[in-house]
Amino acid sequence: MAQPRHASPQWWRSAVIYQVYVRSFADGDGDGTGDLAGVRARLPYLAELGVDALWFTPWYVSPMKDGGYDVADYRAVDPAFGTLAEAEKLIAEARELGIRTIVDIVPNHVSDQHPWFRAALAGGPERALFHFRPGRGPHGELPPNDWRSEFGGPAWSRLPDGDWYLHLFAPEQPDLDWSHPAVRQEHEDILRFWFERGVAGVRIDSAALLVKDPDLPDFVDGEVPHPYVDRDELHDVYRSWRAIADEYGGIFVGEVWLPDTERFARYLRPDELHTAFNFSFMTCPWDAGRLRAAIDETLAEHAPVGAPATWVLCNHDVTRTVTRYGRADTGFDFAIKAFGTPTDLTLGTRRARAAALLSLALPGAVYVYQGEELGLPEADIPRERIQDPMHTRSGGIDPGRDGCRVPLPWAAEAPHAGFGSREEPWLPQPADWAAYAADRQAADPGSMLALYRRAIELRPAFGDGPLTWLPAPDGVLAFTRVRGATCVVNLADAPADLPAHTELLLGSGPLDIEGRLPKDTAVWLRA
Repeated sequence: MAQPRHASPQWWRSAVIYQVYVRSFADGDGDGTGDLAGVRARLPYLAELGVDALWFTPWYVSPMKDGGYDVADYRAVDPAFGTLAEAEKLIAEARELGIRTIVDIVPNHVSDQHPWFRAALAGGPERALFHFRPGRGPHGELPPNDWRSEFGGPAWSRLPDGDWYLHLFAPEQPDLDWSHPAVRQEHEDILRFWFERGVAGVRIDSAALLVKDPDLPDFVDGEVPHPYVDRDELHDVYRSWRAIADEYGGIFVGEVWLPDTERFARYLRPDELHTAFNFSFMTCPWDAGRLRAAIDETLAEHAPVGAPATWVLCNHDVTRTVTRYGRADTGFDFAIKAFGTPTDLTLGTRRARAAALLSLALPGAVYVYQGEELGLPEADIPRERIQDPMHTRSGGIDPGRDGCRVPLPWAAEAPHAGFGSREEPWLPQPADWAAYAADRQAADPGSMLALYRRAIELRPAFGDGPLTWLPAPDGVLAFTRVRGATCVVNLADAPADLPAHTELLLGSGPLDIEGRLPKDTAVWLRA
């Protein structure tokens, strides 16, 4: 068996982790949907890219009402993706190439097709595992409280018997009641199930939402504690999970959206989660001052608990980096996911290349969403083909997240850009997708793919030590790490002089004729 690229037990502190959205990665059986066979066939590509681990979004049995985040059975792989035996082969084959596997779990809710919820609807004792309540109003016609779904609309749905049930997301995703010991026991068993199959870690979806105020009070803006976000009882859950992970040498990464840095850091104490996603960097506009502040704040909030930062430019829920950075408003907001928003893809690509070098030079772990290494833009999906529930629950105003989930282009000359489907894939690819194909980029030393491969290869030049900012003009970010490598990113309008150096290791674009760094360009230098 090959040694992992990071053989240290602390590999997760500085790893490059690639996010696989299986449904759109590669189609191994030609039915229009990505699957585990497609991933297994592309493992050599991922090994050549140089990543340390793969994070898979849910591959479990699911009605796919929310892209697999509505789980009906955690111990089986959805037939659209393959089988449990194939998942075990994938985990083992990736490990043979030195690549670890991270799976996704969704502890806040299950599918409405989960056996527990179906039994609850039938009046069984499983009803106690969810939040069922009578409604308000003279005839119970009003929801039990005023909570709103993350996808829009009320967070409650009424059943024919008159009771209501809670769902912070889609109605097909009923929330579990984490005060019930059976809920905790089931999830601990699920963790053991996947650790025993060789996974190296678990990503926790909506990690701060599990526990609710038992009184389910109306929401009061600014009220502390929040009735369902970041409740103190959560930490006991994650301490028990950490003990399980430690038995297997596994790790956790939490999806924790919290503005309070001190509260955020509590999840990263030595006996809780290993890492958590850093969203302040991802949501930051292309502005030197704000990016530096986001970096400083991220490092500062992790320092007290000794946890490594994580850096990510994009994931399966947000507008792709090339498109986001090519818009006049380069900040992140779900509101910018609008139909027909003007985008300068040339500008966005130049900035995305620079941002890739910036993120890969920072201390900590880096997550790369599939297709970012190809420079894919956000795709415009015809309204009639959109499947994301965010679109339907917004009344058709929000285009949803499908634009960043379009099947990947692998071969420029093949049907459907080599995704592997005999017929139209589950989401349509744009007409120009072949221009981004991996085979075409692999042959081009100036491509986005070549940049990512070289950057991941050279990343160890920065070492694992802290970041030190260097003097730089306004609009320019420059920092070094312990081994002497320097990263310089020019976000100003004018070209910038480079600091003294002995070698240009890598650039997101060429220097100008006077050897200066053009705007929206980054370089790595050896001091």
